[in-house]
Amino acid sequence: MKIAEIYKSIQGEGLLTGAPSVFVRTSGCNLRCWFCDTPYASWAPEGQDYALDEIIAAVEEWDCQSVVITGGEPMLHAELIPLCQRLRAAGRHVTIETAGTLHLPVECDLLSISPKFASSAPDGEAHSHWRRRHLRERHKPAVLRRLLADYQYQLKFVIDSEQDIAEMRAFLVEFPQIDPRRVLLMPQGRTANEVAQRGEWIEPLCAAEGWTYCPRRQLEWFGPVRRT
Repeated sequence: MKIAEIYKSIQGEGLLTGAPSVFVRTSGCNLRCWFCDTPYASWAPEGQDYALDEIIAAVEEWDCQSVVITGGEPMLHAELIPLCQRLRAAGRHVTIETAGTLHLPVECDLLSISPKFASSAPDGEAHSHWRRRHLRERHKPAVLRRLLADYQYQLKFVIDSEQDIAEMRAFLVEFPQIDPRRVLLMPQGRTANEVAQRGEWIEPLCAAEGWTYCPRRQLEWFGPVRRT
């Protein structure tokens, strides 16, 4: 299983914000969002192959109940199935962060799904191949329905502009079974200032609609650096 990094930090996004967590970042992704904040796990995948025993041993170096498996796209790796089984058997709380385009029969306590809107596609002139592939692969309704039915979930939408709000509303109409309390809006931004600027209009919108505002607290706590 190709791993970009394993480290301990504090979860800065979502319903478990503030939880000390060990992050296992897989390398490789089937999408190419223009705003990706971990290009070393997507656009230019780094890392090395780890055996399952090596991943477990790295996680066990920290006395931490919460484990977040992120990427990249973890669902690309079939080894995720036994990895999650072993982590949960050891009493760990497992969160998997995914774009919701792929399915594996994994065990986890929370599935953090971040669907990608059309506006997330990369520039067509500079990345024509990836733009076509990204737009083709970014939305898989059958996969999403299965994930929503099978797991405890949160839906984390990256919001860059009001256009994304319109697309999100259409998404929620397509999936009426979604619990609004598990709909999280996260401002697009690679710095705390960028997040705060978009948050000025996204946070009151969440309050009005019954959604959850989801700032990227790790940027406030640590800044835009790796391993956070």
